[in-house]
Amino acid sequence: MDKEYKELQVSSRLLLGPGPSNVHPRVLKAMATPLIGHLDPEFLQIMNETMELLRWLFRTENQLTIPMSGTGSLGMETCFVNTLEEGDSALICVNGVFGQRMVDNAERCGARVDTVTAPWGEPIDTAEVEKALAQKDYKLLAVVHAETSTGVLQPLEELSRMAKDRGTLFLVDTVTSLGGCPLEVDKTGIDICYSGTQKCLSIPPSLAPVTFSEKAAAVIQKRQAKVQSWYQDLSMIASYWGKERVYHHTAPISSIFALREGLRVIYEEGLEARIQRHKTNAAALWAGVEALGLELLVEEKYRAPSLTTVRIPEGIDDPAVRKALLDRHNIEVGGGLGVLKGKVWRVGLMGENSHANSVFLLLSALGSILNGMGFACSTGEALQEAAKIY
Repeated sequence: MDKEYKELQVSSRLLLGPGPSNVHPRVLKAMATPLIGHLDPEFLQIMNETMELLRWLFRTENQLTIPMSGTGSLGMETCFVNTLEEGDSALICVNGVFGQRMVDNAERCGARVDTVTAPWGEPIDTAEVEKALAQKDYKLLAVVHAETSTGVLQPLEELSRMAKDRGTLFLVDTVTSLGGCPLEVDKTGIDICYSGTQKCLSIPPSLAPVTFSEKAAAVIQKRQAKVQSWYQDLSMIASYWGKERVYHHTAPISSIFALREGLRVIYEEGLEARIQRHKTNAAALWAGVEALGLELLVEEKYRAPSLTTVRIPEGIDDPAVRKALLDRHNIEVGGGLGVLKGKVWRVGLMGENSHANSVFLLLSALGSILNGMGFACSTGEALQEAAKIY
């Protein structure tokens, strides 16, 4: 081979899409820490501290609270393959792409799946869920907390009450909400919860934190059949993260280093302060976007502060705007998914990117680009309206 492969160099981007988000320098430094063995006594202590910090972040006392070796999607699959067996009944709420993915996961487990749906951009109607739960005994009720495809933040308390009243396991996707939106696993009564590291936690994608209540953990232990995924079988993985330290697979050591440091950053900031920061910056973004003459997809009381969906004006070229943001300003935003493809932009203000500078830079860049495309808007007014929030 005579082709030259140059040293890796990538552009410095402001990642304001649906994920990943930019990473804290301390996390990057932690990833460069020399490796030690995955059964080294020092690493076992790091594992213990990581679990402690995850319990603190999830607001739970669940002993089965660990990071799975994979992205948020693996966290989703882990929760379904461990709790559902052939013939089980599951009720899944669908108002976006990731609700649909939960349906696919449950069906692949052999479960009989029913759905409660809502238009994309709207929350699930809890009355419809209650009606469905009254018609059948379900093993599991599942919902997405912050739907990444729409930016809807789903209220959880009423759904949890309904599940508890019927002895149904309550499963929640918190990939886009954990660390940026209010979430208390124990207080809310969530039995099964999964997330990812690359969004509000501002850690590179590679791990999926999961937590299971005692009730959910007991369901796993009483399964009639083996979990169909050897790699995700929590009855074995829990023995590696537990006191036994039974080898299962080689843990992604550098990723665990990164997770521990990223959680330490959040711990030092304080979870309440971090959540308020996300709320404040989201409110500034919403005010600025509307001052540009753009519409937001989701009603304000159901908007996730971590992810905002902006309607694309008639006649504006979606890919051209996102390309201009990337090429001219090094800013990434996401396009729409599914039925919203070409209809919305998805803007993430997550973790390290949830700051006033991100808001002002995006509003300035977006206003400039839209004006150049013939969509008249006042960037100055947008910045003023955003500044009022601060």
